[in-house]
Amino acid sequence: MREVLHATFEEHAYPMHTHDAWTVLLVDDGAVDYHLDRRGHRTEPGTLTILPPHVAHDGRSAERGTSFTKRALYLDGDWLPDALAGPTALRPALRAPRASRLAVGIHEALRSPGDETAAEHGVLMLGDVVRGELDRTAPEHLRDAPLARRLRDLLDDHLPATVTVAEAGRLLHAHPGHLTRVFVQTYGIPPHQYVTGRRVDRARRLLVRGESAAAAATAAGFHDQSHMTRHFRRVLGATPGAFARP
Repeated sequence: MREVLHATFEEHAYPMHTHDAWTVLLVDDGAVDYHLDRRGHRTEPGTLTILPPHVAHDGRSAERGTSFTKRALYLDGDWLPDALAGPTALRPALRAPRASRLAVGIHEALRSPGDETAAEHGVLMLGDVVRGELDRTAPEHLRDAPLARRLRDLLDDHLPATVTVAEAGRLLHAHPGHLTRVFVQTYGIPPHQYVTGRRVDRARRLLVRGESAAAAATAAGFHDQSHMTRHFRRVLGATPGAFARP
């Protein structure tokens, strides 16, 4: 398990971004409209939502001027097999009472010092339930985009640096325009926006671990601390200070 989040949002709308973790989302109050892989969805209380790694998504209150409260678990990339990312992107809403009860139990265990083992057990059990649900509904064949995956891997490997699409095209032996189109078609987000989201994700994790804002900005590939702060506000609706360890 990587992180856990409990939050209430009133005005903030998440722009398109990605995570490198599986996100397990519970909405306790209100409703959230979001796009995942260019498809529109809504999640409400009683529905468990699973967002796969590296697939672009956004999010906002389903009713303008109305707040929503959510709980999220960010689980390691190997929590579910890579082959289930496609089926999850097609059907992220899981209406399985047992899965929702397990997710609630994980959050409760994490709020009680000393119950970390119970939380870990809950995460493993939740993975089994989700796999069972997805295996029953997964399409037999999923669209594959190896060129887009190669670009994504290249961007991930050089995240603190800046790799232009032109440079990526030379390295991958593809025209930059075609490379960008394939990436957007596959992940629903242009390469530069993907990189920004990944940098925000990396900087947030460093801040949670106790790194200073300046060090996190440099390590994640931002030009400076103010550059990082601007993107934190746009992507997360909060400043880096909200994630810094006291």
